[in-house]
Amino acid sequence: MNVVDSSGWLEFFGDGPHAEFFSTPLSDASSLVVPVITVYEVFKRVLLHRGEGPALEAVALMQQGEVVELTSASAISAARLSLEASLPMADAIILSTARARGATLWTQDAHFEGMDGVKYVSARSD
Repeated sequence: MNVVDSSGWLEFFGDGPHAEFFSTPLSDASSLVVPVITVYEVFKRVLLHRGEGPALEAVALMQQGEVVELTSASAISAARLSLEASLPMADAIILSTARARGATLWTQDAHFEGMDGVKYVSARSD
């Protein structure tokens, strides 16, 4: 199972320098877990920069994976993880969802560098 964080989805949709890195987990929708917070973040960013049509197309692709809603139990788990790992709210929800599903988290967000269960590539393209 795989989770791609919001930065990875945006990198992929924008055909950024690390799009190929994220194409690996995104190529298999049957093993893709999509925390609902990533749907929010990606839709908002694409809507802002490219408009409604591309934002809806992005979300349609994301929904080919298993979208995981935020429940009270998952919110509590994420809050604990946020405090333990000093993560912002959305990052804690994403990582907590990945861990609850036994999934690998794919990211270019530096908050996750060096964490167990994370495949990280630096957003910098030196």
